[in-house]
Amino acid sequence: MEKYEYFNTLLPQIIGLKKGAIAPQITPSAAFGYASAEEAESIFSGEAAKPLYARMGNPTGAKLETVLAKMEGGQGAVVTSSGMAAITMVLTAFLQSGDKVLCIGGFFGGTYALMNDTLPRFGIEGIFCDVDDYDGIEKALQSGVKMVLCESVGNPNLKLPNLREIAGLCDCYNALFVIDNTVTPLIVEPFKMGADLVVYSTTKIISGHSAALGGAVVFRAIKDSDEKLLDSKFSAVHPILKKGKGALMMVLKKRAMRDFGMSANAFASFLTLLGLETLPLRTKRVNESVEKLVRLLDEAGVNVRHPSLETHEHHLRYKEIFSDGCGPIVTIDCGTKEKAFTFLNESKLITQTANIGDNRTLGLHMASTIYRDFNEDDKKRLGITDGLVRLSIGLESPDELAKDMILAWKSAQS
Repeated sequence: MEKYEYFNTLLPQIIGLKKGAIAPQITPSAAFGYASAEEAESIFSGEAAKPLYARMGNPTGAKLETVLAKMEGGQGAVVTSSGMAAITMVLTAFLQSGDKVLCIGGFFGGTYALMNDTLPRFGIEGIFCDVDDYDGIEKALQSGVKMVLCESVGNPNLKLPNLREIAGLCDCYNALFVIDNTVTPLIVEPFKMGADLVVYSTTKIISGHSAALGGAVVFRAIKDSDEKLLDSKFSAVHPILKKGKGALMMVLKKRAMRDFGMSANAFASFLTLLGLETLPLRTKRVNESVEKLVRLLDEAGVNVRHPSLETHEHHLRYKEIFSDGCGPIVTIDCGTKEKAFTFLNESKLITQTANIGDNRTLGLHMASTIYRDFNEDDKKRLGITDGLVRLSIGLESPDELAKDMILAWKSAQS
C-alpha cells in the first residue's frame, strides 16, 4: 500500500503546474511554426526537442508521455490514438514480413483479431501458447520469434502469466517482451518483471471516465551491454540505436507513427492527464471492492470467476504476484446466452458497454458482441462460452453491487 501513497503524491504533483493556470494545458494545433530554416532542420533531424507536426506528437501529448514514463519507470513513452494503435505501432515498428510473434495467454478480441487475421495478410505470423505452456513457449522462441506479446491479466479469461519466467526466456532468445498492462497500471510493474515495452489502452482505468480514447507505449532505455536489439534479427533498427538510451522513441515514431499516423489527440491527452491524478485512489478502491464482491457472489452460489477464489487455477500465483489485486475484471458464466441477457437486463447497476476500467461498473455478454465473428475454436481458446458475461467493477459500494447482481442472477436462473 506504500506504493499507492507514493503515486498519490507523485501524479498530482507532476501533472499540475505551480504557476499560472495549474491544470495541464491543451495545445490544439495541427501544425507548428519554426523560427528559422535552421531551426526547422534541427527539429526534423531530432536535435531540437520542439514540436514538428501533430502527427508526430503535440505538447499536451508530450506532457502525458512524461507522466506515464515516470509512473512506469521507463525511459520514455509515445501516446497514440487508441490502445489498438499502441499495439499496432509496436508491431509495425519492429516487425516485417516473415517475422513471428508469440502471443501468450488470453487476449482482448481486437488484439486477437489483429494477430490472427490482419497481420498474417502482411506476412507476419502469430503463434499462440497458453500461459503455462513453457515447453511450447521455448519451442516457439527457438524457431526465431522476434517478439512476445502478453497481457498482464487475460481479458476476459482472467489467466495470470508468470511474467518473470516468460521474461527470462525472452532474454535467453533475444526476443522483445511486450506486456499489455491495460488492466493493471500501478499494480503490475512490467519493467521490474523484465518487459522491454509496455502498452496501454489509456481509455480504460488510466482515464477512468470513458471520455478519452487513447493509448500509449512506454519503453525502457537502450542498454550499455547485453542489448538484445543488437541481435542480427533486429538489424533494421541498428542505425537508429546510435541515438542513445532513448532511441526506442525514434524507432516507434519514425518506423510506425510517421507513416501510419496513429497520433494522439491533444484534447484526449488532456482528459487522460486529469484521470491520472486520481488513478492510485481508484485502483486501490477497485481492487478492494473486487475481492469483496467476488466473495459475496461466490457465497451466494453465483458462477463467478476470479483469481482471488481458491478454485481458480492461478490462485497461488495471484497471492504471490498480485498481492494488491489484478484490476477490475470479473466474469460470470450464466450458462446460456438467454440467461446472460436476462442477468444483464435485470441488473440496475451494470452499464452495458464494451469498455472496461470505468468509474462505474460495466458489463457485456462476450459471445454476442466482441467475439461474435470468432469461430468456435477461437472462442474456446480464448475462454468464451455462450453464457459468459464480463464485468468491470467500478467505484460503487461492493455490497450494493452484490445485492444487485445476486438478484439479477436469481432472475436469470429461474
